[in-house]
Amino acid sequence: MDRIIFLILFTVFGFMFGIDDKSTPTHHKVEEEKEPTRLESFAKLQTVISIVENYYVDDVKLNEIVDKAISGLLSELDAHSAYMNKKSYKEMQISMEGEFGGLGIVIGMRDGALTIISPIDDTPAQKAGVQSGDIILKIGDKSTLKMTIDEAVTLMRGEAGTPIDITVVRKGETAPISFHIVRGIIKVKSVNAKTHDDSILYLRITSFDNNVAEELEKYIKEHKTKTKGIVLDLRNNPGGSLEQSIKTVDMFVDSGVIVSQKGKTSSEDSSFSATKKATLTKVPMVVLVNGGSASASEIVSGALQDFKRAVIVGEDTFGKGSVQMLMPITNDRSEAIKLTIAKYYLPSGRTIQAVGVKPDIKVAFGKTPTSDPDKFSIKEKDLKKHLELELKKVDDNKTIDKTNSQSDEENVLDEKKKTIDEEDLVKDNQLKSAIDILKSLIILNKK
Repeated sequence: MDRIIFLILFTVFGFMFGIDDKSTPTHHKVEEEKEPTRLESFAKLQTVISIVENYYVDDVKLNEIVDKAISGLLSELDAHSAYMNKKSYKEMQISMEGEFGGLGIVIGMRDGALTIISPIDDTPAQKAGVQSGDIILKIGDKSTLKMTIDEAVTLMRGEAGTPIDITVVRKGETAPISFHIVRGIIKVKSVNAKTHDDSILYLRITSFDNNVAEELEKYIKEHKTKTKGIVLDLRNNPGGSLEQSIKTVDMFVDSGVIVSQKGKTSSEDSSFSATKKATLTKVPMVVLVNGGSASASEIVSGALQDFKRAVIVGEDTFGKGSVQMLMPITNDRSEAIKLTIAKYYLPSGRTIQAVGVKPDIKVAFGKTPTSDPDKFSIKEKDLKKHLELELKKVDDNKTIDKTNSQSDEENVLDEKKKTIDEEDLVKDNQLKSAIDILKSLIILNKK
């Protein structure tokens, strides 16, 4: 009897664990799932669109459904790809002309949250105290938790003289901060120059528009006889023209690949090299960067770092190293998609996408440096829940009012002044560190 029970149990458990009568594992053939054909994939999309059109509770026109489908597809690809309808595409074209009504901030997605990359110098947002790294929680009365970059830009841009409220979450603050800002005409002065002790040339680039290389060349040549060292300030520079960033590096480097881009196909691959005839100076250099330095400014600072042409000082940069292309999608070219087609690679082969440029010498901004200059450090998986709690504080009117306040961390020098004095250095620890380092490099360069 015991033997019979044992055989029954062995047979049952042997079957459960894949053991046959020869005590060898059973191999089960699993059919590989077939990849659907292109026709089947398109048919699935068409089926979904048809179901939504016929059964969705509200009346939604077919064109609107298709627009939403395109928008959802592109936003799921990455933070920089987007669908641009007639209105947003037109506004983007206006902004590229260099003058528009708005707040004066550059925004991007970081860990799934709408984040201020940098406020633009001498604009309503910068004067109000908006800072790089602030996470935008609300624009007016609208939550940004499911908002795209282009939707946010559309809301914030508007006629000069009209007011808007934005609410942000900032590291170190116990409650969200609200700003009441009056829109202005945004005109960007891309390059500014000053001197320190006559021998140090300070060059500030706020963005890489189409005039940067020409302006830089003018200032470098103007001060060339006295200049023994250069501080290139790229803090809160959100980027701009790739061509201008390449020309900027070329002024200080006489050979080698400055930057390359690699895409899905070889047609998107290209590289850009320095030329000896474009080199203007070989004096020692220090480059200032922070979390608001992105895209083209990361190419410049990263390339100069890889070539060992400059010492990079400040904080980790933003980490936007991808290439977007605008592609019209309608016959009248009134709508378009912005699609990521490639990534940038620095001379050493490293990418800056989501990593950024790490400074050679880390210095936190302020009168007294801190040992922890890390940015707002909530992981993406926890960020949504945190922002929902912060949104509740806003709804309960528990916010810090920063109306008409000035930034506690304003690192923009007075443009009217042509020199940097000791008072400026006391206010800006990063700049002081850069000049001190540069003075040491000048001394070493004499030997």
